[in-house]
Amino acid sequence: MMQRNSAACARLARLWRGWWSLQALLLGAVLTLTADAALAQAERATVPMSLQPVAEGIYFVQGEAAMASALNQGFVSNAGVVVTDAGVLVIDALGTPALAQSLIEAIGRLTPLPIRHVVVTHYHADHIYGLQAFKAAGARIVAHVGAREYLASDTARLRLRASREELFPWVDESIRLVEPDLWIERDTELTLGSTVVQVRHVGPAHTSEDLAVVLPASGVVFAGDLVFRGRVPFVGQADSRRWIESLEKLIEARPRVVVPGHGPATTNPTRDLELTRDYLRYLRDTMGRAARELEPFDEAYARTDWSRFEAVPLFKQANRMNAYNTYLLMEGQGGK
Repeated sequence: MMQRNSAACARLARLWRGWWSLQALLLGAVLTLTADAALAQAERATVPMSLQPVAEGIYFVQGEAAMASALNQGFVSNAGVVVTDAGVLVIDALGTPALAQSLIEAIGRLTPLPIRHVVVTHYHADHIYGLQAFKAAGARIVAHVGAREYLASDTARLRLRASREELFPWVDESIRLVEPDLWIERDTELTLGSTVVQVRHVGPAHTSEDLAVVLPASGVVFAGDLVFRGRVPFVGQADSRRWIESLEKLIEARPRVVVPGHGPATTNPTRDLELTRDYLRYLRDTMGRAARELEPFDEAYARTDWSRFEAVPLFKQANRMNAYNTYLLMEGQGGK
């Protein structure tokens, strides 16, 4: 009798666990559908957005050279579009679902083919908050495994909270962080019909997970935030030594066209790549010297000659923070 009771209790426990698992799955589905419904009802982006041709079947949209705000609706980064005979590949998802939806509609006017993949060059807010719109459109999200650390971090949670305040209504409670469908650990090729797309890991640099998308047939490189053009880079917690090394490798590769993560595309990539590299070198040289000599940051910043870079857009907004983060980095590296 006791054995029969024990068996019955075990079956009941399994049924109970199964019921709760089913409820959890249903709840997750409801939350996803609710978020997607909210996305469908969200305000439409009204900032101008146009697909600029780069090469045959290759386009990009260019965000403003500005800090993200409700006024510019978060449109401060670039996204790429590659149209193949088997579908569309998108590089980066822009900074809000509304912007992503505008891009999806622009692609729809270009071709009836579906969006197959979205390659995320790195998990920063201005490149990823549009992912849920692409996910709802049936695209497969591709990113480097290094992004797992960001997705699990307090930084990601706090950045989303701040964006909901700073970019409302374009970023609100309906926005969620979207994980990739395909994690990659090394250089990977994606083949869409007759088009070969090379996805290369170029980090750690701007972030640990930096990816560049290379179209070898056309000589076009989507460099993500490895390259900023027409504005001072955002350095953040970057490994600037490795960033410089990655830029030098890209200079040696001599691409025909580089589309940066921010700013216009360039057909003279060496000059623009060298400007980003030289800015990072200057930060390391000046702040490294200060760290070695135990000079307080404020004094070091005040005596540094910034004249070469002062005319670059967003210098006033970004340079001091870049210098301070580099000072802390060099301090931790003994100034070297």
